[in-house]
Amino acid sequence: MGRLLYELGRIDEKTRVANERGSSKAGKSSFSWAWELDGTVEERERGITMDIALQSLSTPQRQVTILDAPGHKDFIPNMISGAAQADCALLVVDAITGEFEAGFDRGGQTREHLLLVRSLGVSQVIVAVNKLDQVNWDPSRFEEICGLLRAFLVQSGFPSSKTSFVPVSAMLGVNLVNCTDADALVLSKWYKGPTLVDLLDKLEPPTREIASPLRLPISNVFKGQSSGTGVTGRICGGVVQVGERLRVLPGDESAIVRLIDVEEQSVSWAAAGTNATLYLTSIDPNHLNIGSVLCPPSDIVPLATVFTARIIVFDIQLPITTGASIELFHHSRDVPATISKLIATLDRVSGVVTKKNPRVLTKGISAEVEISLRAGTPSSPALSARPIPLEPFSVNKDMGRILVRRGGETISAGKPISLVAVMILNTLPGIVLDVIS
Repeated sequence: MGRLLYELGRIDEKTRVANERGSSKAGKSSFSWAWELDGTVEERERGITMDIALQSLSTPQRQVTILDAPGHKDFIPNMISGAAQADCALLVVDAITGEFEAGFDRGGQTREHLLLVRSLGVSQVIVAVNKLDQVNWDPSRFEEICGLLRAFLVQSGFPSSKTSFVPVSAMLGVNLVNCTDADALVLSKWYKGPTLVDLLDKLEPPTREIASPLRLPISNVFKGQSSGTGVTGRICGGVVQVGERLRVLPGDESAIVRLIDVEEQSVSWAAAGTNATLYLTSIDPNHLNIGSVLCPPSDIVPLATVFTARIIVFDIQLPITTGASIELFHHSRDVPATISKLIATLDRVSGVVTKKNPRVLTKGISAEVEISLRAGTPSSPALSARPIPLEPFSVNKDMGRILVRRGGETISAGKPISLVAVMILNTLPGIVLDVIS
C-alpha cells in the first residue's frame, strides 16, 4: 500500500527517502514502502504488520479509506477488528512459486482471511497478484493463481460479479496507477485490463443504516493533545454530531462529543459507514475501552450474556459439541464463551430445520446454536459473565455479525437471531441523533 500511496501523491518525496534510509539502516530495505503504514518500532524491527493502520486515498470517483490489516496468524484478532470496519477487501497475494501455495494451502492465512472478511459482510474483493516480476511476468502463473482463488471465492460466498484480479509489482510500481513505463513492457504484451486504481474506482459503496439509532463500536482509545480523549471506530448506524451527549456501553457513563475528525478533517457531523475519530469530554478515560459502543442515551444498544445465533461451520477437524469452549469476536471485542446448546441443523439455502438437537456439528453445516458468555477467569466460576453490546442481525446488520474461534483457529461465523439474557438499563436524558496482505 505504501507504493500505491506514493504514486497517488499521498506520500511526499522527503518521507519516502526517510523511510528508505531508515529501513536500510535497520537491515529491512525491502520493507521501505511498508514503513508508511507500519509505524511502530516493533513492527519495523520485525518486518510484519501487527495492528490496524488507517490511511486514505482518492480516485476519480471514490474517496477510499484504507485499513491496513495484519496478515500474520498471531495477530488475527487485530485483523478481525479491521475487517469488521470494511466495506470491501483488497487481498494481496505473492506470485512467487511456493509463497502463494504456503498461504493458500489448507491452514494458510489466505484462506482464513477470505473466510473472515466474507463472514463479516464484505462481498466485494480485489485480488492483487503481486511480485509477478519475480516470475518474469509469466501469464500462466497469473492465470493459475486466479483459477485457484476464483473457485475458492465462489465456494466462500463471494459473488463472481464482485471479484476482480489484477497483476502488479508493488516494488516497481507497475500496474498500480498506470501500465505505461519501461518496467511494464513485458506485462503490457499480454495484459490489457484495468490497473489497481481503476478497480478501486469501480467499487460500489453499500447501503448505509443512516436512519437507525447511532451505533459506534470503539476500535481504539487515545489521549487527545488538547481536546479530551479520542476514540476511533466505524459508525454502524445513524448520525453523530458535535455537542451530542452519548452513552458508553457497557457501563453507566456518558460523554459529550467535543470534536469529530474524518480523514484528518474536522467536521460537525458524521454518518453511518464513516470511519471517524471522536474527541470526548465529561468522562473519565478509564471508562472508555476498546469494544465498547457509543449510542444515544434514549436508544441504547442491548447488553447480552446469552443469545441464539445462526452459524456456518468452517472446514474444521474437531466437531463442535455442546459445552465447547470458544472465543467470541464481535467487532473489536473478544470474550470467552461456551456453545451452551445445539438447537438445530439447518438447510444452508432455505434455512429450514433439518434436525433438532444434534449431537455434534461438523464442517460445512449450518446450524442454530445458543451461545453463553463466560467469566474471564475460569479459576473463579462464581464470577458472572460481563455482558456485551449486541443486536440481532435483523435489527442492524453491522452490529449483528460474530466470529467464533477455538485453539487459534476460526471455526465458524454467524448472525445473532435473538437475545436470551439481556441486561435492562435505565436511559439518561439526551439528544436523539444519529486491505489484507
